[in-house]
Amino acid sequence: MEREQKLSIYNTLSRKKEEFKPYNPPFVGLYVCGPTVYGDAHLGHARPAVTFDVLFRYLQDIGYKVRYVRNITDVGHLENDADEGEDKISKKARIDKLEPMEVSHFFTERYHDAMRMLEVKSPSIEPRASGHILEQIELIEQLLEKGFAYVSNGSVYFDVAKYDKQYHYGKLSGRVLEDMVANTRTLDGQSDKRNSFDFALWKQAPAEHIMRWNSPWSVGFPGWHLECSAMSTKYLGARFDIHGGGMDLMFPHHECEIAQSVAACGHDAAKYWMHNNMITINGQKMGKSLGNFITLEELFEGSHKLLVQSYSPMTIRFFVLQAHYRSTLDFSNEALQASEKGLERLMRAVQTLSKIEPKATSSVDISDLESRYLDAMNDDLNTPIVISALFDWVKIINQLHDGQQSINSTDLESLTSLVKKIVFDVLGLKDEKVDQSNDLVSPLVEMLIEVRSEAKVNKDWATSDLIRDKLAEIGVQVKDRKDGCDWEII
Repeated sequence: MEREQKLSIYNTLSRKKEEFKPYNPPFVGLYVCGPTVYGDAHLGHARPAVTFDVLFRYLQDIGYKVRYVRNITDVGHLENDADEGEDKISKKARIDKLEPMEVSHFFTERYHDAMRMLEVKSPSIEPRASGHILEQIELIEQLLEKGFAYVSNGSVYFDVAKYDKQYHYGKLSGRVLEDMVANTRTLDGQSDKRNSFDFALWKQAPAEHIMRWNSPWSVGFPGWHLECSAMSTKYLGARFDIHGGGMDLMFPHHECEIAQSVAACGHDAAKYWMHNNMITINGQKMGKSLGNFITLEELFEGSHKLLVQSYSPMTIRFFVLQAHYRSTLDFSNEALQASEKGLERLMRAVQTLSKIEPKATSSVDISDLESRYLDAMNDDLNTPIVISALFDWVKIINQLHDGQQSINSTDLESLTSLVKKIVFDVLGLKDEKVDQSNDLVSPLVEMLIEVRSEAKVNKDWATSDLIRDKLAEIGVQVKDRKDGCDWEII
C-alpha cells in the first residue's frame, strides 16, 4: 500500500479536507444512505449513486479492500421527513391496494435496473430496514438504559436536550440547539415528545397503519433515523471509516444518526462524513410541485415535458462526473447535450487507441496523464480535473493517430491500459455504441471495408461508394485516410 496515504477527502464533520487514514488498512468500511423505495428512481438518485460508486471504484483501484454497505429504506420514513404523517411506503400500498412489501420490492427492482443502466456497481451488502427490526429494538433498549431515550404513550423518543448537555447535537450541520429551541413553537397537547426537537426511535402504530411489529413498548414501527445506526454498526462495526449521502440528509437524518451512535457507544461511529450536493433544474430545486421532477426512466426515454430529447444512461453519468461532487449541478437540455457530445468525443478517442501504429520512439510522456489522474482523484475525488486531463490527451491521441506525434509499442500499450482504466474502471463509463453482445458486427464491417478497399484499388468507385453509403444508413461511418480508412458506429 503505497498510494493510499495521498488520498484526501472533505470531511463534513470537520469542514475541511483530511488525509484519509482508515481504521484497519487495507480494509475500508463505507456506508451510504440508499433510497426510500416508494417511487421510481429519479435524477436526484443518480448523483449520490454515481458519486459513491466512483469512491468505491477508486478505493479499490488504489489497493483497498472495501466493504460497501448501501441500505434500502422500506419502513419508517414518514411523509414530512420527521415524526408525523404517514409512512411513505404504507401510503403507497394503501392507495394502490397492495401489500407494502410488494411496493418495496417493485421499486427496489426498478432502482436496481436504473443503477445497472448507469453502470453503478452493486454494493457489498444492501440491507433493508424492515429486515433489521430486532437490531433497531436492541439499539433503542441501549439508549433507554443509558438514559438518552424515554417512552411516551407507546412511542420512544430520543432526548436531544439531555444528549446535548453531555455531547453536542448539531456538530455535523453546524446547528446550535438553543437556536433551534428559540425558533420552534410547541403546541400543548399535540405531541408526546418532551421537546419539539426530540425525534422518534419507535412509533406506536395507529389502527390503520399497515406495517407493524411487536416491541417491548407497543405494536409499532421504527423511526427513520434509527435504521442506519443499527445497520451500519452491524455490518461495519462500532467504528467505521466513511459515511456518505446527499447533502439534504445532513439534517436531520445524519445528525440524528450521530446522536444515536454516540449516545449508545460513547463515540462517533463514522470517522469521515462525505456529502454530495444537489442537482437543480434550470436553477430550481427539483420537486413534484414545480413540475420539474424527472425520473431516470423519463430521461432515458425523453418523455418528460422539459426534455427536448432522450438521454442515454452514460450521458447522465458523464454529466454528473463533470461537476465536483460537493458543488451544485444544474441540469438543462443544453448541459446534457454538451455532455453527450463530450462523451462521444472521449469514446472515439478510446477507439482510436487501437488504430494507432506504434513507432520506434515516443514523443509523448504518458506519465503526465497518470500523475494528473492520481493528483485529481486524491484531491477529494476531483473528477472534473480528471476529465479535463483526459480531453487534453484526446488531442494527443488524435495526433498520434494522424502521425503528428509518435509513440513506441510499450508506451502505447501502457497508455491504452491507463486510459481504459480511468474511463471504464474508475469513472465507470462505457461505450454504449459498441454492442459487445454482438460479436458479428465488427467482423462483418471489416469484411465490407476490405471489399470496398479492393473496389477502390480496381477503381470501381460505384461499388466503393455504395458500400460506404449503405454502411452509413445502418449507422456505421467510414472515414478515408491516405493509408486506409477507419470506421465507427454513430
